[in-house]
Amino acid sequence: MPNRKLLLAEDDTDDREIFNEIFRDMDGEAELQMVENGMEIIRALEAISAPADFPDLIVLDQNMPKMTGRQTLEWLKSNERYAHIPVIIFSTYSDERLINECTRIGAALVITKPCSFDEYEQMVNDFFAEIGGRKTED
Repeated sequence: MPNRKLLLAEDDTDDREIFNEIFRDMDGEAELQMVENGMEIIRALEAISAPADFPDLIVLDQNMPKMTGRQTLEWLKSNERYAHIPVIIFSTYSDERLINECTRIGAALVITKPCSFDEYEQMVNDFFAEIGGRKTED
């Protein structure tokens, strides 16, 4: 049974494949569920009946169709059922206004997307360190 569950909303196929590869290398220590936009995050969460089955962390791409990461974050934090779940926003660019706004709404972290596989892997390690999970490497 995985010790941590991550729910990722990312519309970029390459980024999703990188996350898939990182989680495959974790040998079941963590579970990854991926969706392509904020509306799918809402549907995925509403399909969960037991709070114990909620993800330990939600990672939102900022620039998604249908609902941006910030809009999805706002929905999550305004909903009592999901407000406790840590949320990380990541974006292709660093924007001080976005960082301040998302932090005010309740994001645990707002970061710029990595450029290499190794940086993505480190980012995942950092995500799990942020919520007390295991790293992908010993």
